[in-house]
Amino acid sequence: MNTDATSPAKPARPTLPDHLSADPRSPHHVAAVFEHDIGIRFNGNERVDVEEYCVSEGWIKVPAGKTLDRKGKPLLIKLKGTVEAFFRD
Repeated sequence: MNTDATSPAKPARPTLPDHLSADPRSPHHVAAVFEHDIGIRFNGNERVDVEEYCVSEGWIKVPAGKTLDRKGKPLLIKLKGTVEAFFRD
C-alpha cells in the first residue's frame, strides 16, 4: 500500500537564477529561492559562506574575515572559479 498520501507535500522549488545575492536590498535577491536550503559548490568544494554568486561569469563573493565596511556590513571579496548552485535535499 502506498503511504505517500500521509507524507507532507514538498513545495515546488523555483529555478536557481544565474546571479543570486543574499542581501535583500540587491536587485539580484530572490526571496522565493531562500525559502529552500541551497548550496554552492566552488571549484569542487562546498562553501557555506557565500553572500553572492554568478554561475555564468564564474565568481562568488565571500566575507573578508571580520572586516566591516563603513555601513557595518561584512567587506566582501570576489573569488573566481567554477561555480555550481544546487538545492540541498
